Amino acid sequence: MQINIRTSEANQDIVRSLTSKLPTGTKENVIARIALGYSLQNGRKFTSNDFSLYDSKGKEYKDHILFDAKHRDFYIASICQYYGIYKTDENIPKFVKLHIDHGLELMDNLFSNSKNYTFFDFLIGHLDKGIEMLNSVEVNLDAVRNNNQNIEKTYFKEPIKLKVGSKIEENEPITLEFNNTEVYNNSHIAIAGASGTGKTQFALELLNQISQESNHHVNYIYLDFKGLKDDDLKEYQPFFEKTRAKFVDVPSIPFPVNPLSFIDSINETDRQMGIDKFVDIICKYSNLGPKQRGQLRDVILECFHEKKAGEYPTLPEINEKLLESVGDKRDTLTEIIYELSSYNIFEEEQKGKSFLNQNIYLSLSGDLSNSVRFTSLFLIINYIYNTFANMESTPIENGYRGMRYVLLIDEAHVIFKEKKYQEILDKILREFRSKGVATVLLSQGIAEFNQPGFDFSSNCEISYLMNIKDKTNSKAINKFLGFSDKEGITGARSLEKISKGQAISNMKEFDKAKLFKIAQFWES
Repeated sequence: MQINIRTSEANQDIVRSLTSKLPTGTKENVIARIALGYSLQNGRKFTSNDFSLYDSKGKEYKDHILFDAKHRDFYIASICQYYGIYKTDENIPKFVKLHIDHGLELMDNLFSNSKNYTFFDFLIGHLDKGIEMLNSVEVNLDAVRNNNQNIEKTYFKEPIKLKVGSKIEENEPITLEFNNTEVYNNSHIAIAGASGTGKTQFALELLNQISQESNHHVNYIYLDFKGLKDDDLKEYQPFFEKTRAKFVDVPSIPFPVNPLSFIDSINETDRQMGIDKFVDIICKYSNLGPKQRGQLRDVILECFHEKKAGEYPTLPEINEKLLESVGDKRDTLTEIIYELSSYNIFEEEQKGKSFLNQNIYLSLSGDLSNSVRFTSLFLIINYIYNTFANMESTPIENGYRGMRYVLLIDEAHVIFKEKKYQEILDKILREFRSKGVATVLLSQGIAEFNQPGFDFSSNCEISYLMNIKDKTNSKAINKFLGFSDKEGITGARSLEKISKGQAISNMKEFDKAKLFKIAQFWES
C-alpha cells in the first residue's frame, strides 16, 4: 500500500514556517512526521465522516519521502493501534493525512500564541510526555491473536552449551553459549558456505546438540524447500532418530497444520483481520492482483460463515467455493488454490499436539511449482510468527535466556533475493529475540544477506563463514561477520588456507577470524 498524500492548501505555508524553526537543512518531511505523532498524542480520533475535512491542494508527500524505509512500519503500526485496524485497511492513507493536517494546525496555533516558545521546548516537553505514555500503554494484538489455538510452548531455562568445533592444532573443543544474554543480544545464527563445505552437516549438528542439551524441550523446524532426495533420506535417518524428528515430505505427507487456524473464528472483527492477512500472503507470494484479492477474501469469509465457532475452513473447501464463484473463468488465483488443495500440502484437521511441540524436518518437493512451494513455505512461517508473537517473553535467569524453538531456513539466499519475502523474516529476526526463538539461516554466499533496507547479517549475532566462491570480497565478508579492518585482514589470510570442514567466525568464545574445524553431525 502506497501512502501518497497532499496537505491542505492552508497548511502548505505552515509546513514551511514550522520547518524554518528546525536546524538549517532539515527537510519538510520531518515536520510532517512530527505533526502526525503530535496529533495522535493529542487524542483526537477521526471517523469516515471526517475524510473530506481538509482539501488536498497543499504540500505533496510521496510515500518514500514521507516515511523512510527503516521506520515506515512504525508509523503504520501507530495508526493501526490507534484505530484498531489491520495494516491492509484502505483507510490508512486517509487517517495519515487527517492527522498530519490536524497536527500542523495544532503546532501552528501553539507557536503563534507563544512567541518565545522554541522548537527545542516543544520537543523536550512532548518527548517526555510520550515516554511517560509508554509506561502505561497497552499494545493490542487482537489482529493476530487467535484465542482458540490454546498453543503452549514450554521453554528451557538452563545454559545451552554447543560444541561447535575444535581448534585445528590443539584439537581442543570450542563451545558456544548461544543463549547467554551477557555475551549475545540474540540467538540468531547465520551460516554461509558453498556446496560441499560441510555447511548442512554443521547445521544438523547444531540442531542435534540443542535438542540433546535441552532434553528435547527446545524444538525445531528445518525448512528445506529444495526437497530431500530418496538417497539422502537413508543418510539422514540417524539424525531424525537422535533428535526424535518427524520427516514431513510434502506432498506425500501433508504438513500437520491447517494454515487458516491462526485466524480467530469467533470474534468477527478479528476474523476479518486474520482473513485479510491470509489473503495478503497468498496474493503477495503468487503475484495476484486486487480483483483476485477481493474474490479470495469474499470466498474465505463465506466459508467461515458456514462453520461453527472454533472450526476452520479447509483449503479444499475454499477451492470448491472459489470455483463455484468464478464459474468457467480460470486464472492464476484458481490455479494456486487448486494446487494448494489438491496436492494435500496441509492437513485438513490438526491431529494430536501442535507441530511446534515436536521436531519437524520439512521437505518441499522440487516437483511442486515455485508458486506453490513458496506460498506454502510462507504460510507456515506466518503461522509460526503469529503463534510466537502472542506468547509471553521467556525469562532471563542467571544471564541465560529461556529457549523455546529454532527456525532453520535452508537456501535462505533464495528468500533474500525477493523483496516480498523479506518483510516477515526481518520481523522474526527483530521481534523473536525475547520469545526464546532462534533463527538459523543457511546460504551459499554472503552478498545476499545484505539487501537494501534489510541487513539480515546484522540481525544475526553469531555468524559462521566456510569456503565461498567470492573469497576476495573483503567488504562483504567483513560486514557479514562484523569484522574490523584488522580482523578482516586476519580473516582474509585464513580464507586463503580454508578447506572443507573449516570455518571462521565472529563468536565471542574463540578468536575472531581464526580458522577452526567445525563440528559435523556425521562425525558426532
